[in-house]
Amino acid sequence: MMPPVATPSENRELSPFTGWTRGHWETVADELLLAVRPFASPRRGLIDLPGPRPSSSGHRSDGLEGYARTFLLAALRVAGAHGEDPHGHLARYAEGLASGTATDRGPDGWPRISDVPQAIVESASVALSLRLTRPWLWDALDDRTRQRAVDRLLPALGPSPVDNNWWLFGLTVAGFLQDAGIETDLARRTIDRSLARIDEWYRGDGWYSDGAGRSFDHYNGWALHLYPVLHAHLGGDRELLERYGPRLRAHLDGYARLFGADGSPMPYGRSLTYRFAAAAAPWLGALTGYSPLTPGTTRRLASGAMRHFLDRGATDDRGLLTLGWHGPYEPVLQDYSGPASPYWASKGFLGLLIPPSHPVWTNREEPLPAETGDAVTTLAPPCLLVQSTAADGLVRLHNHGTGYAAAVDDPCYARFAYSTGTGPTPADGTLPDNHFALLVGGGHTARGPVEPEGSGPGWAASSHTPCPGVRVHSLTLAHGRAEVRAHLVTGAPEGTQVRQTGWAADPDGPTAQLQPVQGYTVRTASPSGPTLQGPATRTAALHGTTGPGPDTLFVALASLTAEPDPAPVTALAEVGTSGRTLTVTWQDGTTSVRTCGPPWS
Repeated sequence: MMPPVATPSENRELSPFTGWTRGHWETVADELLLAVRPFASPRRGLIDLPGPRPSSSGHRSDGLEGYARTFLLAALRVAGAHGEDPHGHLARYAEGLASGTATDRGPDGWPRISDVPQAIVESASVALSLRLTRPWLWDALDDRTRQRAVDRLLPALGPSPVDNNWWLFGLTVAGFLQDAGIETDLARRTIDRSLARIDEWYRGDGWYSDGAGRSFDHYNGWALHLYPVLHAHLGGDRELLERYGPRLRAHLDGYARLFGADGSPMPYGRSLTYRFAAAAAPWLGALTGYSPLTPGTTRRLASGAMRHFLDRGATDDRGLLTLGWHGPYEPVLQDYSGPASPYWASKGFLGLLIPPSHPVWTNREEPLPAETGDAVTTLAPPCLLVQSTAADGLVRLHNHGTGYAAAVDDPCYARFAYSTGTGPTPADGTLPDNHFALLVGGGHTARGPVEPEGSGPGWAASSHTPCPGVRVHSLTLAHGRAEVRAHLVTGAPEGTQVRQTGWAADPDGPTAQLQPVQGYTVRTASPSGPTLQGPATRTAALHGTTGPGPDTLFVALASLTAEPDPAPVTALAEVGTSGRTLTVTWQDGTTSVRTCGPPWS
């Protein structure tokens, strides 16, 4: 019999926002690890969880994913407790390592990297787990098991088959091998090559693109910053820390603004089912000293994110993390998702490596940026505008510079706006939220590849080509909870229909408003299906047509708020236009003047 997992009492003196302490994190880690045990293979080499299987890698790959990602959680739990392991987690993973590497056949055998590329991803979690627990697991293994494990890991040191954050999986395997004194020359070459590759994607101010193009999202924190900085920290490499640590600090300055007062990370980008992995980078900043956040804010952010999901059904009645956001929700899955994919949320437990006496655990929780006042923040490299309001704790992200190269019209990348309280609507033919489109050929145009065209205090701009010969220049201005959305359509024939949609509002969620200012003649509202926030939404839309000249300007006012009985958005801003120039007088009397379309001024 395993000892029961006792849930600590909340401590609202130390943690006035979440009530959570380090003990809660340890308890949740144990509960998640105990819940997956019934799904282990006979000798624990695979953990094959139930659930949808969008991935084509197969059951054996899914089982390795279950082993590797939960092994990482066990490693963080035990390493953070300096080897104390009352639930016997490591013994099970040591047995699984021996059986899984012994063969690629039978009920326990791991697939080989040469056969299943996904095994490269999981090799990184295995290697990092071995590095974290080396005194208690690796050093206690017999030589034959160690050699078989090395044989399975070594192929990960080759060139990455995917030209994005996958380069860092080889780095992570190499870091373990280097520490263990195995193939050190090859490990060093792999580390240098991997870091050189991601350096090519660094865009400044703490932001990487996840590969070529403009793929900006959570992978900045849970991969592109995590692996290099943690590798340098674990290896005591001051030179690397001084190279990559300041990038992490710069990233966290804006990243912390993407969490709502309810703890929600911004549902923007792919792999959202990793959920509270979003807390990995803030924990890493506290662990290494490269953070602009106070210890109390760091813990409030991380505990808030964890509670946000656990309090909203992220685990099922068996205690398993589901494929989705709050609960199961298949539209956020990718073709590489498997039943164990959500367990990369294990990265969110990185804070357990920080000693219990550290201020991040002992200082009183402090509010998030979203709770300290209204703010509009420009993140220049990805060309994102982050708008938060303290009255309701909502955060909205206005997207003028990112897209995922592998899926041009992906709802999690291609919408003009996202928030911690809404959508996005799925790509299944329902009305897309926060979208501007030409209505041609019986359908609507996709946004297409986005080209940023500038950003500054309170504004961001971009352009895209929705169809041949037509260019759309887009501008967002934000102040308080008010948004001005402007689009200059150039090259479209006279009479071309256009449509601007607003926020996808859940009946029990925030209030969405959308009002025409110029160019639109009709306003409608239609059901827009389920989103990760709820089973039913309605989305407003404005309709207009292009005029006879070379370009037509369309302008709207929008708002999203959780305030009760909000004033109409038309009371928050007055918009005047002269040609392509907008003059906006906000409710507090301040004025913004911007031109839509080049030259930006």
